[in-house]
Amino acid sequence: MKRLGLLASLALIGAADVPASPVVIPVTVAPALGDHFSGRLIVFAEKAKPNAKPAAAVDFSPFEPTGASIAAREVRDLGPNMTAQIDGETDAFPAPLSTLPPGTYRVQAVLDRNHNYNYGGRDAGDLVSKVVEVTLPGKLSTIALDTMVPADDPVAMLARLSPKERPPVEAALSQLKPVEFQSNALTAFRGTPTSIRGWVALPPGYDGKTKFPTVYSDSGFGGTLASERMQGARTLAMMIEHKLPPMIWVFLDHSGATGTNEFADSANNGPWGKALTEELIPALEREYAMDAKPSGRFLTGHSSGGWSTLWLQVRYPKLFGGSWPTSPDPSDFHNFTNIDLYAPGANFYRDAKGQPIPLVRDHGKLIATMEQFARAEAVLGPYGGQIASFEWVFSPRGADGRPVPVFDRATGKVDPAVVAYWRDNYDVANIVTRDAAALRSDLDGKIHLTVGTADTFYLDGPAHLLEAAMVKARIKASFTYLPDKTHFDLYARGDDKMALMKDNAWAMYAVARPGVKRPAS
Repeated sequence: MKRLGLLASLALIGAADVPASPVVIPVTVAPALGDHFSGRLIVFAEKAKPNAKPAAAVDFSPFEPTGASIAAREVRDLGPNMTAQIDGETDAFPAPLSTLPPGTYRVQAVLDRNHNYNYGGRDAGDLVSKVVEVTLPGKLSTIALDTMVPADDPVAMLARLSPKERPPVEAALSQLKPVEFQSNALTAFRGTPTSIRGWVALPPGYDGKTKFPTVYSDSGFGGTLASERMQGARTLAMMIEHKLPPMIWVFLDHSGATGTNEFADSANNGPWGKALTEELIPALEREYAMDAKPSGRFLTGHSSGGWSTLWLQVRYPKLFGGSWPTSPDPSDFHNFTNIDLYAPGANFYRDAKGQPIPLVRDHGKLIATMEQFARAEAVLGPYGGQIASFEWVFSPRGADGRPVPVFDRATGKVDPAVVAYWRDNYDVANIVTRDAAALRSDLDGKIHLTVGTADTFYLDGPAHLLEAAMVKARIKASFTYLPDKTHFDLYARGDDKMALMKDNAWAMYAVARPGVKRPAS
């Protein structure tokens, strides 16, 4: 899962002696780019710092919710002969742009053509303007979108690796096998050909005859086919270097127009769990030399992928031999990132005492509240954000064909009827408690969860509740809470950034190949 000065910004509205003039930002498209562009047009503005170098980009981050202001609107068929006027007062965060203190600002416009800025930021095909300096208050000149964001560049992704790590990963990239499997179940649900995509990393020495255990890996929120390819190459490189046991790894792409499908069966996204377990896995087991039995099928994933691998293990307990989720999204909705969804009068923005609900922290320092996060997400667009993604997975389908919101975006009020649907289908702790007798024999000893005590999104809280539910259900499970670890450094130990992944991989291998010892490092 991917905002504090909101109240302070709002206070500026009432502080002015006279009403501020509305801010209007005119945006057009440079002739060289062509015509007929549609999508979410977003303007980013940040206060210019004295003597600072020219900015290459002005962007928004939920980890610095007051760092940049944003305003947006939908546009259709925008071109060089048209100008879109962005109202900086209505769809704006953290407050109307007219309330910004007077001064010089750096401004940039982005046309999010695929409505996926909320999922991964600027993406291939988006149109971007240069960063311009403007003075507020004052009339703004037209900003021209003059650059198209290029497609993902593997070379650029490799450049982010250390010089030592880069060569083996680059060599491994060409050895991965692509997955492009058209699902009958998903195609029938959506009415259009729909495929599960990903990558297969085969262990060194794979000959098509000797069978290997298989790990199904689901990434965190923001993961894409390109990022899964890099993760597959890194994993293969570690197997070649004997840092991981020889297994077949399947890296799944869970991204889509609505955010992440999390490979859960959903009224809105479709039967992704069924498609994975009843279609893709059997097809892969026919194509590759996999163990093809529960003791050789494993699940792992981080964050949203961690929740996915928890839900899949509980929903299909006979199929998989174990799940190793790390920092999973909330698995007990009594603590949905600090919100008790079941409390009478539950509110997504405020607790029972009326205090803002925290969402993002850094070792005890509050970074962003749930209200800041939700309001910013709403401005950036209705699709692909973390909160909207939860609704696309968890909520019942509304009469308009979209998921029924779990809370009112204006007031934060939670809808108990929607929560009841969430509880019955996706609250892992509730499912374990409710179905303990049926699950116990197949789920016993298969869940191995790790989370940091300083998790950035407070996800250690729901993990403790899930552990208590497992104990009450008398289902054996392993829960590890790593002291002072956050959402983003959980895997690191000393100089090894992937230490936890290696530990979990060897734990899986011990299930598939009892008696095999992990070699000394």
